[in-house]
Amino acid sequence: MTEASLTLIRRLLVERYDELKRRLTRRLGSSELAGEALQDAWLRIAQVDSVGVVRNPGNYVFGVAMNAARDRQRTADSRTLSAAEVDGLLEVADGAPDPEQVARARSDLRGLEAILRELPPRRRAILLAARLDQMPRQEIARRFGISLRLVELELQRAQEYCLARRDRNGG
Repeated sequence: MTEASLTLIRRLLVERYDELKRRLTRRLGSSELAGEALQDAWLRIAQVDSVGVVRNPGNYVFGVAMNAARDRQRTADSRTLSAAEVDGLLEVADGAPDPEQVARARSDLRGLEAILRELPPRRRAILLAARLDQMPRQEIARRFGISLRLVELELQRAQEYCLARRDRNGG
């Protein structure tokens, strides 16, 4: 086909756009895919320098658009996960604790708070400074005006008491 025929095909695509889109929508089942296929067809036809003998330019344009739609669907299918892949993704364990674990943790925390309240105030403060605040032993000794040895002794007694109480409570 000559350059004049390519011009005819391009003009036909523009002039019969709505009709072609309706036909493609019926065939493809998607108006969106039909519109995208026609855009792709326009680009393909615009890049062609010459075509062979075209007996029916309308069918030619429709065929180019159908091929473009098939290419789009193939590309989309290659990016789509298989059923097994989707099932695998759905089986990913949720790292968040379930309600039972949350309730148990809250109960454990309340139990620990009760045990800590039973400690003498200075011993409790030393334990919290060392374990919760990660304060160095030397700084704890300075803060309370006691020796490093006494800090170690208070920490040891506090930890032993907490463990013994926890064990008595069945924890």
